[in-house]
Amino acid sequence: MQNLKLTRPLAVFDLETTGIDVEKDRIVQLAIIRVEPYGTRRTFETLVNPERPIPPEATAVHGIKDADVRDAPTFAQVRREVEELLADADLAGFNSVNFDQPLLMAEMKRAGSELEFRGRRHLDAMRIFHRMERRDLTAAYRFYCDKELTGAHNALADTAATLEILDAQVGRYEEVPDEVEALHAFCNPDEGRFVDRTRKLVWNDQGEAEFTFGKYQGRSLNAVCEENRGYLEWMLNKDFSEEVKGILREALGGVFPRKDG
Repeated sequence: MQNLKLTRPLAVFDLETTGIDVEKDRIVQLAIIRVEPYGTRRTFETLVNPERPIPPEATAVHGIKDADVRDAPTFAQVRREVEELLADADLAGFNSVNFDQPLLMAEMKRAGSELEFRGRRHLDAMRIFHRMERRDLTAAYRFYCDKELTGAHNALADTAATLEILDAQVGRYEEVPDEVEALHAFCNPDEGRFVDRTRKLVWNDQGEAEFTFGKYQGRSLNAVCEENRGYLEWMLNKDFSEEVKGILREALGGVFPRKDG
């Protein structure tokens, strides 16, 4: 490693899993490289028995089958080694902030770990890639249409290229809808509006967390906690994400999230 300057350990990690649900899916392979500020590194890699069948669609992505993990340790059995590798370290990965990190957090909680993920610095190589590599109209036209854009920054040339790109994008990706209303929703996911990744809490105009569901939909977490603490305690025993449960536990302890803080 020649360029990255560390002031404390950095744990770079990647997961292969049974699926893409960060709360319900399980790890089938885990790799961590822990790099110390003085340059030494420790590498850890293991298959993990998810204690459930691996769906064929997941195997199609990473190639790991049920037979491969039958005799592998469960996550609970490797938990302490994972804790040791992550202890006091900043974290890094590729799309790790949105996927690997929350899924690993959920696995750690299920295994009884009290390792805290907050208070660390999180590096995501995918986000750097998306910010730094050229992603303008000319690059998009070359990528999606396999053509060079002539007359770039001429309004008509840019408009014609944009139409071609849109049509090519809809044709390329199964996940991208072909109807305008659905495509509008795809392009405008209200990023930053929700408190948690599962969208159970939303920020209101006062910067407070507000419920998006149930009998207290539209009511602030502050008000519900004061009025009916039992509702929050009930939620802690139901199938909500660990992120939501963490927010609820803090609220029961008198600490409420704020958008400005």
